[in-house]
Amino acid sequence: MEIDKLQLHGFNNLTKSLSFNIYDICYAKTEQQQRRYIEYIDEMYNAKRLTQILTDVNAIIGAEILNIARQDYEPQGASVTMLISEGHVPDTITNLEAPGPMPDSVVAHLNKSHITVHTYPESHPYGGISTFRADIDVSTCGRISPLKALNYLIHSFESDIVIMDYRVRGFTRDISGQKHYIDHEITSIQNYISDVTAERYQMIDVNVYQEKIFHTKMILKDFHLDNYLFDTDKDALTLEERTAIQKQLQREMAEIFYGRNYKLRR
Repeated sequence: MEIDKLQLHGFNNLTKSLSFNIYDICYAKTEQQQRRYIEYIDEMYNAKRLTQILTDVNAIIGAEILNIARQDYEPQGASVTMLISEGHVPDTITNLEAPGPMPDSVVAHLNKSHITVHTYPESHPYGGISTFRADIDVSTCGRISPLKALNYLIHSFESDIVIMDYRVRGFTRDISGQKHYIDHEITSIQNYISDVTAERYQMIDVNVYQEKIFHTKMILKDFHLDNYLFDTDKDALTLEERTAIQKQLQREMAEIFYGRNYKLRR
C-alpha cells in the first residue's frame, strides 16, 4: 500500500510519548516466600536485563542510542534511562498502524528522545499478595514511532495488567508553512496491538481525540491459579484455600485495573 508522505519544512518537531504501567501479581503466603519472590523479580528484571529490553525497543523503533545509565537499588528495584536520537528511517517505511514485532520474530544524554524503565516490586502487608510493577516511557521526536514497540514490551514482562497512555504533542510545519499536530492516523492504541495479544486480553479505551490523548487498559481474560502461586503447590491446598486465594488475586487485579478499592464482603 502506497503511503502519502508529508513534505516537511525542516525536522519533524512532533513529540510522541508512550507510557506503560505493567503489573504482575502473585500469591506468596509467608514472609520468606514473599522475600524470595522479591529476590526472583530483582534477578529477573535487573538493570542489565532491562537494558537489553530497551536496546531491543530501540532497534524496533529505528532509533540510535546516544547514552545509557542504569542502576540496581537496595533493597529492591532497578532503573534504566536510555537517551536516543532518530536513526535512519527508510523511504519504504511500513504502515505505522501495523502492529510491531513480538519478542521472538537505561541517564543518557538526550538529543531528541528517550526511553526509561523503573521497577517496583512490593508485597501486600497482609494476605499473601505480592505485585511487581514496571513503569516504561518511550518518548520520540521525528518520524520514529514508539507504537512499534508495543507488542514486544507487553510480552517482555509477565503482564497480567497493562495500562498505556499515548500522546502526540507540539506541531510540525509542512513546506507551505501549515502546522500539522499529528502525522499519522490513530483511533486507538489497539490499532497497534497484534491479534495474538488482543485475543489474550480484555481491553478498555478512554480516548480524547481532539487532544490526541489515547488511553488503553488491558487485563488477562483467562485466570489459572497455577500461574499465580509462588513457591506454593496447588495440590497441597484445600478446595476452600484455593477458592479464597483465587478471590484474593482476582480482587487485587480488579482494583488495579479499575483504579479503585473494593470493600471485603463479610
